[in-house]
Amino acid sequence: MTNIILCGGSGTRLWPISRTLMPKQFVKLFDDKSLFQLTVERNSKVCDSQFIVSNVEQYFLALDQLEELGKENNKYLLEPKGRNTAPAIALACFALEKDEIVLVTPSDHLIKDESEYSKVLEKARKLAQNNNLVTFGITPTFAETGFGYIEADGIDAKAFHEKPDIQTAQKYLDARNYYWNSGMFMFKAGIFLEELKKYSPEIYTASLNAYSNAKKADVIRIGYDDMQNIPEDSIDYAVMEKSKKVKVVPADIAWSDVGSFDALFEELPKDENNNTVSKKYIAIDSKNNLIYSDDKYIATVDVEDLIIVDTGDALLVSKKGSSQKVKNIVSKLKKTTELHNIHLTGHRPWGTYTVLEDSDGYKIKRIEVKPGKRLSLQKHKFRNEHWIVVSGKATVTINEKSFILNENESTYIKAGDMHRLSNDTNEALVIIEAQVGSYTGEDDIERFDDDFERIDKL
Repeated sequence: MTNIILCGGSGTRLWPISRTLMPKQFVKLFDDKSLFQLTVERNSKVCDSQFIVSNVEQYFLALDQLEELGKENNKYLLEPKGRNTAPAIALACFALEKDEIVLVTPSDHLIKDESEYSKVLEKARKLAQNNNLVTFGITPTFAETGFGYIEADGIDAKAFHEKPDIQTAQKYLDARNYYWNSGMFMFKAGIFLEELKKYSPEIYTASLNAYSNAKKADVIRIGYDDMQNIPEDSIDYAVMEKSKKVKVVPADIAWSDVGSFDALFEELPKDENNNTVSKKYIAIDSKNNLIYSDDKYIATVDVEDLIIVDTGDALLVSKKGSSQKVKNIVSKLKKTTELHNIHLTGHRPWGTYTVLEDSDGYKIKRIEVKPGKRLSLQKHKFRNEHWIVVSGKATVTINEKSFILNENESTYIKAGDMHRLSNDTNEALVIIEAQVGSYTGEDDIERFDDDFERIDKL
């Protein structure tokens, strides 16, 4: 059995912890492990292999976190543009044998009852072996308006329902044959593709064409134009709501999609006053608060039921119960800043950079390059750069010239110069980069050669 792990997500509901380039599935929220890592650990106990579907930026996050777990040699399919779950699953299924059973899971869900989870998967496997499309219905514990519901008649899926109002959600809860739609599925790859072809032929044909044209070396890379031509749709709309082969397996598995700060609060350890536990939180006569900080100490006095999140470049303060509105903040931020997109520390396939200071006309970064890695050959239109080596040995290319910089040595790159930074050693390279110019945004970059096939501007 293959676990198809869907790594899409824009990081809007847990901002500012989660950003577009560091969505919640890769943030280490639980015992210094991410939801993605917990998903891999959980499903690798029952699946023979993992098949990661992601975009280019998240691919390298996945590689790093899988390396931490000691789980390598996985399959990868990279989408240049998200087209929702139906195309993502179809593209992965085209790469597998028709009789291969696949377990499709999001990468950002938390499941705490793994014993019951194993039993649920075994029930689903038997149904999938008999050519059914299996969906997992989470046994509801309260009238939730933020989830879609599956109406069941025994194990047969009777209907899929959109997110209800509170009165309808209570009716679903009282009826006892409605389940939260988990977004997890199990079926044979070939059976899913047959049903997709039957009920959503345009998605099937466009996905097959995209897969046929894809680069298939160590990683399957779908072309941008081919991906753009695939109609965008979810697996629910494209297949599950139409197929006559859908079965529902009830799942009482202590599941959460961690889809808001209120949901996250329920899963984090608490102190005696029901505040989330943090070494950097000082509470005076305060209770029922979620407190999160990257670096700073946070102290509260006589407050209750608050969400306070500090990440260095952004501070969120919200009442508990209102955290679903965080996505509205992100919509506003997109108009004027990059705070929705990236943290002060950005993760790249070659390493990381951390913004130390950012002001009009200049920006200062700490850049760390992994052993044996190099940045793209690039140039900038609006900024000059000064590089100072803090530790390690840098190989620097500026136009036609290449040279070595050792510790405490520096160089200068003028706007318009073609340049590249490389680490050809077995140790990490750390430099301080000072950018000076009229514009220092991350999108002022034109790439001419890149080891990681990033052809679009960041």
